[in-house]
Amino acid sequence: MVGPIPAMLRGLIDDAALFPPGNAPMQAAVPAHRGYRQSWFEAMVGPLLVPQSRLAELARNLGRGELRIGVIVDGDLEQVAGDVAALPPQVTVLHYESRHALDHLVKFAPSWGKPVFAELPFGDDALDAVRATGFTPKFRTGGLAAEFFPAPETLAAAISGCRLRGLQFKLTAGLHQAVRHRDPATGFDHHGFLNVLVAAAEAFDGARTDDLAATLAGTDAADLASRARRVLDRPRALWTGYGSCSIDEPLHDLTELGLLHRGTLSEKDSA
Repeated sequence: MVGPIPAMLRGLIDDAALFPPGNAPMQAAVPAHRGYRQSWFEAMVGPLLVPQSRLAELARNLGRGELRIGVIVDGDLEQVAGDVAALPPQVTVLHYESRHALDHLVKFAPSWGKPVFAELPFGDDALDAVRATGFTPKFRTGGLAAEFFPAPETLAAAISGCRLRGLQFKLTAGLHQAVRHRDPATGFDHHGFLNVLVAAAEAFDGARTDDLAATLAGTDAADLASRARRVLDRPRALWTGYGSCSIDEPLHDLTELGLLHRGTLSEKDSA
């Protein structure tokens, strides 16, 4: 089913329901993801992200129908190909993500035959190193401790660095809500995915790093929504998207801000 999803929002959110803080059981995550695939907002949702260490469990809980996944490589690199080969034919792997060191990853990942997102520390040295590998950099923007949440200036520098090197980037963790905010339970300042959306579009257009940092630090939802509307019909050129254990929270924020509307499907779309 094809929903009325603007180009900038298509494939924005990979389904990380199996990961913290959601930690959904496999028996719940798989049917929930199948539900997203049948929803009006299906085009906004990427593949289900599954740890390499749980691929056998996935195979036991597949149910019927095809399933598209991204594999989070959390085991031995030597075993990835065999673990994936053991999956039933109804499972299609779209990409891989790994925190392994680049020098180890380059020995095995090219043979996997799919895009690879390499999680990196922030900094120009890491970007220079990944550029030669053909992998897409991935950065962590949240976690269980304050140090996992990069400052706006740090993330802005990474976005600018990717643009200057002709790289795309992916993000993970902490981006459940549209606008930057402080979690009252933890006191952590979370990045907003709408802030990133606008900043990445501005970076592609040549904005300075300082201006990107200001966008990432912004908390004015109305202003961010207004700026986002100007670029919604453009595909994302720099930011490939992000993984979120919640699909409902981003969906709620986008509809509340008027950036996403549940429209009536045309006869052509529903055919």
